[in-house]
This record gives sequence, C-alpha cells and structure tokens, in this order.
Amino acid sequence: MKNKKLNILLSAPRGFCAGVERAIEIVEKSLKKYGSPVYVRHEIVHNKYVVDDLKSKGAIFVEELEEISDKTRPVIFSAHGVPKHVPIDAKKYNMEYVDATCPLVSKVHREAENLNKQGFHLILIGHKNHPEVIGTMGQLPKGSIDLIQDENEAENYSPKIKDKIAYVTQTTLSVDDTINIINVLKKRFPNIKEPVKEDICYATTNRQKAVKNIAQKCDMFFVIGSRNSSNSVRLVEVAQKSGCVESYLIHSESVIPFDKLNNCETIGVSSGASAPEVLVNDFLDKLNQKYQLEIKEVEIIKEDIVFKVPKKLN
Repeated sequence: MKNKKLNILLSAPRGFCAGVERAIEIVEKSLKKYGSPVYVRHEIVHNKYVVDDLKSKGAIFVEELEEISDKTRPVIFSAHGVPKHVPIDAKKYNMEYVDATCPLVSKVHREAENLNKQGFHLILIGHKNHPEVIGTMGQLPKGSIDLIQDENEAENYSPKIKDKIAYVTQTTLSVDDTINIINVLKKRFPNIKEPVKEDICYATTNRQKAVKNIAQKCDMFFVIGSRNSSNSVRLVEVAQKSGCVESYLIHSESVIPFDKLNNCETIGVSSGASAPEVLVNDFLDKLNQKYQLEIKEVEIIKEDIVFKVPKKLN
C-alpha cells in the first residue's frame, strides 16, 4: 500500500544534449555503414548504459589506437575531442576514422589554435585528466598552454609571458565556479584576452540554470549520470550550492536512500547531458513502487539545437 505522497520536480532541460546525440548517432551509423566491429577511442560519452548498449551492437571501446588489433576497421573519436597527434597516428596506421568531437569542443580547439598563432600564451580552465582537457591541451605545442583548476591556482599562477595571455575553458564546468576563477585572472591580468563567445556549452548552462531554479524548493535532489561525467557531477554541486544540501548523483551502482526519502515531501530530479531519459524513467519507476508520485516538470527553456553527422555517414 503506497500511503506516502512524494512530490517530484523534474528539471528541464535535462539529459542528452545535441553533441551527445550526434556522437551516439555517429557510432550507430558507422556500424550500419562499415558493419561490426567499429572501434571507439575512449568512451563515446560518459555513460555506462550508453557504452554497454553500443557494445552490444558491435562497438569495441579502446583507450589508445595501439590497442586496436585489426587496423583495417574504422575508429571513432569520442565526443570529448582528441589531441592533435591522434588523427595523425590514425593516418600513419592507414586507419579510416570518424571524428565525433562535439562541435562546441571543436570551437574551443580552433580558438586555442588561433590565439596560439597570434602569439598568446594560453590558460585552460578545466579539470586535470578529463579527456576534453587532454584533447584541448593536445592541440597546442607543449608549454604553450597551462591548466588552472580553481581560484587558488588562479591566485598563484605565474605565466611565462605576462603581457599576452588568453584563456579558454572546458565546456562542461560549473558556470559560477568558472566566473570566480575568471574574475581572479582578470584582477591579476587586466589585459587577459577572453573568448568572443563563452566556452561553457549551452547544454551545461541550461541544465545548471534549471537545477538552480528548483533546488531550494527540494528536500533532496538527485542527478542521474555517471561518476566520470563532468557535467553530471557539476549539477550535483550546483544543487547543493543552490539550497539543497542533500543532493546526490545516481549512477549505475547507486542504492536509492529510501530511509532519507521517507522524511521528504519534495525531491528534485535532473540528469546529465550524457544520461539517457530511460535512466530517469527507471529511477522514477523505483520510487513509484514505494510512493504515490506527483510529478511536475519545470522547464526553463526549450532546446532545439541539432548537430549534423559527417557527410560520409549519410
């Protein structure tokens, strides 16, 4: 007998962004065109469900091209982007490759290259070892780009060239945290060159705004996504900083904290840009087994952006 009522505020927009949809479509169309297996360098997007689904269709995931035993098979580069040497290596191996880098990440790559050509020393605001950061830093010669991860690093940063520096950012950062880091850099280096259009992508920004919009009304907040998904982890932080301290990531191994939910009236739910809606529905189904759910979707903006797949796959 479900006697407890639970109000669900469903954050919108949530889930897949245009770059993720394009990347998954690229793998599926490549399988259709080339047959299986096709190889994918690094997880195509950071979500176990998506990766497992593509594995079942014939995709094989590797970290480096060297691991691919049959180099006559095509390889796909993940949505996070790759360092410059990777396509060069693929050409050396005579491998057919398809680049699934999100166009918004490619924009940051081109921006960094152009600034480097103009003689600027680059700062990348981002998280160490994230594949997107490795890819962006890998566009430029060693030593011409430095990584800054937080305000403390920004305070203590001493560039090789003081008078001609510029910054770019990872596309999946916390908007607020990034603004704070940029403010520190601007105070210290008033002439620092900033991107013409900010680098944090529309989907990251929209999902964070949507979470902020409802977090303070929630007793608990849940973000569906993977632990290695930067934008999902940021959504949890945004919910916590926006007034809902009890905010958690629900990943493939998570156990739903029903003991805490029993004391809640209203909970918020969102999902990272690489989490499919089926996982949100699974989570709600599990709650529905115990509680009487009152679900209200709270949408702040409609997203209609679509990125085309490469012509050779059509």
